[in-house]
Amino acid sequence: MTTLLDKPLVLSLNRAWQVIGHRTVRQALVALSGGDPSATDALPPALGIDIAYEHRAGGAWDFSRPLYLNPLPWNDWLALPIRDFDLTINTPRQAVRVPTVMIATNYAKMPVRKPRLTRNAIYERDGGVCQYTGEYVGRRDGNLDHVVPRSRGGRDTFENLVWAKREINSRKADRLPHEAGLRLLRHPQVPRALPVSALIREARHPDWKHFLTANA
Repeated sequence: MTTLLDKPLVLSLNRAWQVIGHRTVRQALVALSGGDPSATDALPPALGIDIAYEHRAGGAWDFSRPLYLNPLPWNDWLALPIRDFDLTINTPRQAVRVPTVMIATNYAKMPVRKPRLTRNAIYERDGGVCQYTGEYVGRRDGNLDHVVPRSRGGRDTFENLVWAKREINSRKADRLPHEAGLRLLRHPQVPRALPVSALIREARHPDWKHFLTANA
C-alpha cells in the first residue's frame, strides 16, 4: 500500500517557475530540509510554495485563484499553520503541512523528454489518420504498418512505422507502398522532443492547476 510519503503529489519547478516534473512527498521533504541552516548567503536547494486562498464566509475556500504564492525555506515552512484542507505528516515534534509545489532553486534548465517508440506514439504523431488514404480511422479501425516490411529488412523505427487503415494494411501485406499502388502522405519522422511541462497534463493536486495552466 502506497503511503502519503510515497505519493507523487509535489509539482517541481525550476528557478524560473517553469514546470520540470513532479516528486513524491518524501523526495520533496528531503529537498526542502537539505539546506545548511547556517548558510545565510545562499538559497537552500528547494523552497516550498505557500499557496494561500480566500476563506469565505461560511467556511468555504475559494481555490480558483490564489491570494499569493510565497516561496519559503524549510524553517519557515515548519511554522506554517495547518488548514482544514491541508495534507499533513506527523513528526516527533509537530504536524507539518505537506508541500504541493516546490522550486528547485539551483536548477535553471527546462528538461525535455524524447518520445518512446510505442503504438500510441505513432497514433498521436499521425493523428489517427491513415497515412496512405488521408482518412481518419481512429484507434479501432487503424493499425501500425511497416513502410518497409520486416520480412524485407524493415525495422521498428519512427521512420518506418505509420498509422494505416486495417484494410489497407492487409492489402499492402509484405510489399513496398509503390508495389501495392500506395503512396505515403508524408515521410514519417521522429516526433520532436517535448518539454516535460507539456507532458504533465493531469493535476494530481488542485494546487498544480495554477502552474500547469501557465505552462500550457
